[in-house]
Amino acid sequence: MIARQSKLFIPTLREAPADADAVSHKLLVRGGYIRQVSAGVWTFLPLGWRVHQKVVQIIREEMDAIGGQEMLMPVLTPFELWQQSGRDYIPELFRLEDRNGREYVLPMTHEETVTFHAREISSYRQLPQLLYHFSIKERDEPRSRGGLLRLREFIMKDAYSFDRDESGLDVAFRKNEGAYHRMFRRAGIEYSAVQAESGMMGGKESLDFLAPSGSGENTLVTCENGDYAADLEVAGGVPRAPEFPDSLAAPKEVATPGVTTIETLAEMLGIDDAATSKAMPVTTADGRLVLGLVRGDDRLSEPKMLAVLESDYRPSTDEEIRAAFGAGGGSLGPVGADIEVIADETLRDGQYVAGANRDGWHLLGVEAGRDYSPRFADIREARDGDRCPVCGGALRFQTSIEVGHIFKFGSRYSEPLDATFVDEDGTEKSLIGGSYGVGPARVMAAAVEQSHDENGIVWPASIAPYDAHVLALHGGSDQVLEEADRVALALSEAALDVLLDDRDERPGEKFADADLIGAPLRVIVGKKTLEDGAVDVRRRDGSDEGRVAVSEVLKWAKNA
Repeated sequence: MIARQSKLFIPTLREAPADADAVSHKLLVRGGYIRQVSAGVWTFLPLGWRVHQKVVQIIREEMDAIGGQEMLMPVLTPFELWQQSGRDYIPELFRLEDRNGREYVLPMTHEETVTFHAREISSYRQLPQLLYHFSIKERDEPRSRGGLLRLREFIMKDAYSFDRDESGLDVAFRKNEGAYHRMFRRAGIEYSAVQAESGMMGGKESLDFLAPSGSGENTLVTCENGDYAADLEVAGGVPRAPEFPDSLAAPKEVATPGVTTIETLAEMLGIDDAATSKAMPVTTADGRLVLGLVRGDDRLSEPKMLAVLESDYRPSTDEEIRAAFGAGGGSLGPVGADIEVIADETLRDGQYVAGANRDGWHLLGVEAGRDYSPRFADIREARDGDRCPVCGGALRFQTSIEVGHIFKFGSRYSEPLDATFVDEDGTEKSLIGGSYGVGPARVMAAAVEQSHDENGIVWPASIAPYDAHVLALHGGSDQVLEEADRVALALSEAALDVLLDDRDERPGEKFADADLIGAPLRVIVGKKTLEDGAVDVRRRDGSDEGRVAVSEVLKWAKNA
């Protein structure tokens, strides 16, 4: 196919939007790929849609190869399905009513809807099933940013497997995992498959596919020795050992007037901040108050705490804290607290300074097991300076884009939605399921983040909008245009998608736009071509350039 640039809608820009920080945001806008309609809501212009659909086709082929069946489920979804699943509380969920007062949601994912359809599976003979679709999703995102990185409306491929038991689910999970590796390799992006948290989706085993980038909402944690990788949400890390003061036979009160932070507490007492503990009271969805306890130099990991509590939660209010502890937030501790205490694993050994549950006072020498009885769990967020939990090597932290997420949800949706089947032994059982999502737009953004230069995008060949960009530097010469047409036709007949810049623009304008657009191959036809029968050729990544005879252009393109 030959596309004539003079006829296309490709509004390139010389300057990036003032609010753009991410490289992908800047270059996709400047290259005429996308345009913003409102916060988190973007239009794919024709050039951007071509890239998006190339990513979609790669995903579709890999899903079909493992037996996936494509379908399409609606965006408009009855609210009652989300009430039945218990996910109606999610604040990011868009809700609306029709003219008759019936409630609907615009879902961010389709577990409820696909399970509604799976209720038509009645026998084990109809299993397993793998259903998928590409659908618009809606998310009332409070922090839309980064162009295509965090959207309120987006297209996602979500697939759902249904099996009779956990062993069948494991087979489906591994098939999808393999398909994801193949699709991301084909898309030409660097990525890692890592341990992850299912979050609001529920479920057990969970893998994130993270693409390292200059911008993104996720952090990839890896060991310098290559034997450990995880999303920061679930990453384990071994922190440095604290420098403890002398041990005490029992906790000892010490006055700490006006001290409300770990930093000022450690400075006042002249101790290592790692030898203090930090109390984080939270309230679960059912109103239960729980005290999270981490080392003073650590942060509580919200995803880990969510997994431990198996419930959504929020920070407790001042009123709730006063009622439970009799003190304000800066003087809280586990000793004498009449609520459940979840302490991080790092607090198992040693004596720490903790709040005395009395304003302006702390306790020295607080020891878990002797002075309070917590439930231990990994609830700290891994951070710089931690060592690998596998080999002790240094951990590295890379900003990343989550391009895919797969997880097992078991009977999480089939039980509340009554999706059952009759097994071989005649008993009725709940369907066992898994969920497999990937965002084509995020794959696009990741490709740009990873492959660009100061002049524009350098697309991987498999998802580039066009394979070759032919620039006709004609200066009004019909003969040059005709020669450019012949070159473009030869490339097109060799099954390459060709963009022909036939516009009446200056050479500098054409070169700048070609750099922004980022097609892998570039062929320049000018007045000199009429003299020597040759053209300038260049790979966009700069790995090959020169001048070849017109008769050799096709050979060069195939070997480039």
